[in-house]
Amino acid sequence: MSAQAAGAVMAVLIFALTVELVRRRQLREKYAALWLLVSVIAVVLALVPGLLTWIAATLGFGVPANLLFFAGFSLLLVIAMQLSLELGKREGETERLAEEVALLRLALSRLERQRAEAPTRDPDSTPDE
Repeated sequence: MSAQAAGAVMAVLIFALTVELVRRRQLREKYAALWLLVSVIAVVLALVPGLLTWIAATLGFGVPANLLFFAGFSLLLVIAMQLSLELGKREGETERLAEEVALLRLALSRLERQRAEAPTRDPDSTPDE
C-alpha cells in the first residue's frame, strides 16, 4: 500500500470514528468539527499529492514536510488553547457549585439545629386556641 493510499484510508477512518463518537454522544459537536475538518483536509491532500507541494512552495516552505509539521504544531496549539479555555470554565463552575453546596449545608444545619432546639409537641394533642 502506498503512503498516499494509507493517508487516505487513515483520514477516512478518522472521519468515520468522529461521526460515530458524535452519534454515540461521546464527543460533542463543537470538538468534532475540528476533527472532521482535519480529516477532510487529510483526504484532499492524500488524493491530490501535488497540492501539498504547491501550497508549501506558495507559502515559502522549502520542504512540504515542514509545512505539515508547522500545520500539525499549530493545530496542537489551537487544541491546547481550546482545552485550557474549557478547563477554566469548568473550574469556575466547580467553584461556584462548591460554594452553593456549602451554603445549602449551612442552611440545612441551621434548620436541623432549630428543629432540635424547638419544644417537641405531642402529635395527638390539640393545638392551643
